[in-house]
This record gives sequence, structure tokens and C-alpha cells, in this order.
Amino acid sequence: MTKGYIHSIESCGTVDGPGLRYVIFLQGCPMRCLYCHNPDTWEPNIGEQQSVEEVLEGFYSNLPFYRHGGVTVTGGEPMMQMDFLIELFTKLKKDHIHTCIDTSGIMFQPSNAVFMEKLEKLLQVTDLIMLDIKHINGEEHKKLTAHSNDRILAFARYLDEQNIPIWVRHVIVPGITFYQEYLEQLGTFLGTLNNVKALDILPYHSMGKAKYDNLHMDYPLKDTPEPSKEDAEAAKRVVLAAYKHEKQRLNKLSEEL
Repeated sequence: MTKGYIHSIESCGTVDGPGLRYVIFLQGCPMRCLYCHNPDTWEPNIGEQQSVEEVLEGFYSNLPFYRHGGVTVTGGEPMMQMDFLIELFTKLKKDHIHTCIDTSGIMFQPSNAVFMEKLEKLLQVTDLIMLDIKHINGEEHKKLTAHSNDRILAFARYLDEQNIPIWVRHVIVPGITFYQEYLEQLGTFLGTLNNVKALDILPYHSMGKAKYDNLHMDYPLKDTPEPSKEDAEAAKRVVLAAYKHEKQRLNKLSEEL
């Protein structure tokens, strides 16, 4: 029996996949996003260890509420705990429960045979991937997260090849991601995929600052303004326009061939 390192559980998630979700936050994340509002989830292998049965006790005791929803696992980075994820989702799929992973994709390792074998097992019991694309530009992604985005974009392409549906999330941050050229590049990239089922463009917020203060950590974006809802809607229109343009270009190219 595998046990997972659990950070917390939210019983009424409404923005973490279709319907009402039981949201499990796993501990541990290799990314260091400047706007992360859960820095307390970064450190791996700490916190409370729970079995699948223990984690899901609150879900099954309120099962009727989740009839049109399901379970979403987030973090931290949930794919740091692959064995636990596989066991968790295998249990849920036996009971025909909708399963969703909210991930950055940073753990994708196509040259690692052991990881890919586990990923194949995981995807067999996964209904939806919510993929957080932090920055479309590779160098800017390193500045924002301390990691390249190569694995993340490769993961998106792999999920497309495997016909696994994804919902894409992207945060607009003034001075970092909130530029037309980057939004257009993101839309163009997404236009090369056939598995994108939804797109959320989210405005950066500083609500996590209190956690940094409590942890005696410096908040890197304390002077960064927060975009409005209207800014996010405008940014989404830019991404979708580039997405549609790329789709049309590829369709025309396919017809010519």
C-alpha cells in the first residue's frame, strides 16, 4: 500500500475541472514560480502521510455531491508522487469517478523508461489533464520558474499524441507574461494541438503574499500590479485569435498536400 505526502484537501472545488471537485493537494514541487501562492507545498517528503483510503474518506462519505464532478489532484506538483497517483486513480476509476490532474508537466521524462511506464499506467486511469503553461518563451520561463519549459511543451505534445484531453491554464503577469507577442506565441503553439478542450487565462493576484510573510520569505512580485478581469479577457482573445489562425494555416496546408 502506497502512502502519499498530503498537504491539504478541499472538499468543494469549483474551478478544478468539470463539476464539483474533491481537490487533493500533494506536497512537493520542483518549480519556483515567482507568483506561486503555495510556497508551503514546495518541500517534498514532508507533512502527513496518508493512504488512498484515508485520503478518499471525505470523498466517499459525500459521494452524492460529486455525482457530476469528481476528484482533482494538484499540488505542489502531483506527478512527483506517481505511485500514489496511480493507486489513487485506479481505485477511483473502478468506481467510475472522473479523475483530473492539475500539473505543470515539469516531471515529464520521455527518455526515462521507468517514468514512461508509470505515466502510461497513470494516463489509462486519467480523464483530464489541467496543464499549467507558465510561460511560452523558454528563457523567460527559466526566469519565472527556475526551469526550462522544454519538458512542459513536450508533455503537451505527448498528451496530444495519446489523445488525452487537456485544459490549459495561463497566468498573465504584468512585466512577465502579459505581452501580446507571448500571448500570440502561446496561441500559435496551442493551435498545433488537437486535444485542447478549454483555455483559462487568469489574472495574477498577490493573495499568497501573506503566506510568504508567515514563512519569513521575501515575496518577489510585491511591486507587481494586478491585472483586471477585463485584462484577462482581452488576453484570452489574443491567444484564441492566434490559435484559430494557426488552425486555419495548418488546415490549408493539409488541403494543399
